[in-house]
Amino acid sequence: MWEYYRYNPSLVAAIIFAVLFSLVTIVHVCLLLRTKTWYFIPLAVGGAFEIVGYIGRILSSEQTPNWTLVPYIIQTLFLLVAPPLLAASIYMELSRIVLLVDGESHCLLKRQWLSKVFVTGDILSFFIQCGGGGIMANGSISSMTLGQHIVIGGLALQLVSFGFFIVVAGVFHGRLHRYPTHASTGSVPWRKHQYALYAASILILIRSVFRVIEYCQGNDGFLSRHEYFLYVFDAALMWCVLVLFVAVHPGELTGLLAKKRLENQSGGVEYEMMQSPKSDLRC
Repeated sequence: MWEYYRYNPSLVAAIIFAVLFSLVTIVHVCLLLRTKTWYFIPLAVGGAFEIVGYIGRILSSEQTPNWTLVPYIIQTLFLLVAPPLLAASIYMELSRIVLLVDGESHCLLKRQWLSKVFVTGDILSFFIQCGGGGIMANGSISSMTLGQHIVIGGLALQLVSFGFFIVVAGVFHGRLHRYPTHASTGSVPWRKHQYALYAASILILIRSVFRVIEYCQGNDGFLSRHEYFLYVFDAALMWCVLVLFVAVHPGELTGLLAKKRLENQSGGVEYEMMQSPKSDLRC
């Protein structure tokens, strides 16, 4: 028999994480506007989705034991699709690191394809999971089961995409360590951003593995019967990702890349002036 919850959702836990995600998301929005790191918009949106998801759980907890479909679907769908949005910003950050250190030759994928390949996979995963959640919203036992199977497919795609991304990032880092570029040997702090990227990737990967196992076990599975797993392997991990990128915000990369572009432009102008015929310089 299908049940919305196999436990009584905790009101206190839902409120705590709704507040925690609200605070860190507000900080990200402020940093986003201050540093103009626009490719981190998906991460801020992911934080907002987490807030909505835990508001859904607050509503469900207040309905115990007579839960209704709408709050259940809100918390299910928004908590499912928030991590792919966080991952999208991480994909785009790696391409900025590659550009900053002139390391495209060390990358398995061309830089212009780096974000496109992984973000495309992320978008597909996002819409597959949304589709699964939409089918579950019909409320019947058959639609709930079908929706779960579709969600598993979306999660599996996310796992494959994210696993390949970690391989690409690791190969790039290894090659750059063995054959450093001139830009990577300077004072550019690319390593701390690379390590932050690894840490966030591992956290999202653990969460995705947890979700795949949870959905494969089904609505009556061991993980679905114990609420604390959700908070340990989803809520806490995703909050740590957001906090991590407050501590090591890629706005620094944005500033360094802007400075690098200006230097390249000024260098190009000086070179053109040196190559210009004397006649061109006469008043």
